[in-house]
This record gives sequence, structure tokens and C-alpha cells, in this order.
Amino acid sequence: MKKRITAIAAALSLLPMGQPLLVVGGAALSTSALLLSVPQEAKAESAKSIFNRGLAKAEQGDYYGAIKEFTRFIEEYPSNQNISTAYYNRGIAKKKSGDNYGAISDYSKAIEINPRYADAYTNRGIAKRKSGDNYGAIADYNKAIEINPRDAKAYFNRGIAKQKSGDNYGAIADSNKAIEINPKFTEAYTNRGVAKYELKDYSGAIADYTKAIEINPKYANAYYNRGNAKQALKDYYGAIADYSKAIEINPRDEDAYLNRGIAKELVGDLESACSDWRKASSLGNKRTPQWVKNQC
Repeated sequence: MKKRITAIAAALSLLPMGQPLLVVGGAALSTSALLLSVPQEAKAESAKSIFNRGLAKAEQGDYYGAIKEFTRFIEEYPSNQNISTAYYNRGIAKKKSGDNYGAISDYSKAIEINPRYADAYTNRGIAKRKSGDNYGAIADYNKAIEINPRDAKAYFNRGIAKQKSGDNYGAIADSNKAIEINPKFTEAYTNRGVAKYELKDYSGAIADYTKAIEINPKYANAYYNRGNAKQALKDYYGAIADYSKAIEINPRDEDAYLNRGIAKELVGDLESACSDWRKASSLGNKRTPQWVKNQC
């Protein structure tokens, strides 16, 4: 039965130009202004304008436009103090546009310039995992944690890579650490629940999904995954209720319709099951059309 995990990028929004990137030994990297001649000042303003256009385009969802602006910034101002941030932000834009390998290249360049750029390691790890390199991802998360041992997102994402590699106990340990650092980390509870489910600890999984829902009552994935765990325990009516809640939050969730249909079939309500499978088919599910044909 399909389960869902969620990855969290190190930066959910792009870094603005001039923002301190790192604290080392209690002191932020210097952002002291330089005394510029008039032509230099105009050039610096131009750099800021290009950078900020990249930010604006990315925030508007125009990732190709953002890539173009950050590329221009990188080419025209290679010695700018924000150059590592420009590579990092371009990496985010490439990741958002589906170019994982391009993102990895840009995060690597940001790390080459600033070897203690923890968020760049974390986001490179996410891109590596998306490309199927779970062990490379784990190495990057290890480095991010070495730089910042209180980085809940790095532990969280390392847990995903471990779970994807079949190390469910390691995934649980990393989720535990993420939750210790941030007790309101809903996705960490949900992903720990997925690892427990894989270990057939269905009751433990339900407890984690329930905690995620307690923190965020609109978290559709937690209802969906809790439905899967309840179904594994043969609590079909409980599963139906959870799938229904997931569908209420996200009416286009084809998997929730599919699994609710299975639960309904198991309690003898084939007519309603067929209705759910037809809906799943209309949303693009590839498995349910044959079920409808054979059973409905």
C-alpha cells in the first residue's frame, strides 16, 4: 500500500542578498559596507537589482527567469560577497524546475566557496536523494549536522534517505532527534510513522500520525497514512474515516480514493467502492480502471 513521506528543504524561501549566511564561533559573517566611488556604487546597485529580480521571479514561480537572473549575477559579479548565495539560490530554482543535477552542481559551487554552508549541504542532499543517490544524500546530511548539530531539517531529511535505503531503525532515530529539537515538527512525526509502519508497528505508526494531526489538523498526508495503518490492523471503518478526511482536505487525492475503495470493499460495500475507484480513475489512477471493469 502506497505511503507518503515528505522532504523539507533547508530553505523554503530563497535567501535575500546581504543576509548573513552562517554563524561561526558566535560571530556572523561580515556584511560591512565598502566605501565605493560613484561608478562602483552604481554597479553595486545594479548587482542588487539583478539579484532581487532573481528572487522575485523565483517567488512568482518563474524559475527559468530566476535562473537567468542569477546566472547573469554570477557571470557579471563573480567576486561579489553574495556569490555563494547566488549559486545556492540558482540551485533552488533549478531544483524547482526539475533539474536535480544542475541543482547539485550549483549547491556544490556554493559549498566550494563557503565550505561551512550547512543549508547548501542539506539541499544538495535532497537533490541527490531525488536522483536516487541515497548514500550520497546521507553524506551531505552528515556534513550539515557536523556544521550545525541542532539542524532539525538535516536530521529529518537524513531519516528519509535512511528509510529509502531500508534502514528504518536509523530513520526512526533521526526522526526522534528532529522531534527533540523541534517538538512541533509535524512531518517528522509522519515520517517516523512511515518507518514504524514498515517495521509492522502499526499501533506506533498510528500514534505518530495522530500526533501530527494534533499539531496540524489539516495535514492530509497524516490522515492518509493513518488510514493505511488502520487498514493493516483491519480497522476498516476507521480507515474509511481517515481516507475521507484526507479527501476532504485534498479532493484530488487519487490514492485516498483508491484505498478508501479497498476498505469499503472489505466491509462489503462494493457499490461505494466502485464509486471511489471511478473517481480515482478520473483523477488519473492507472490501476482502478481494470478494477472497475472486473468488479463493477
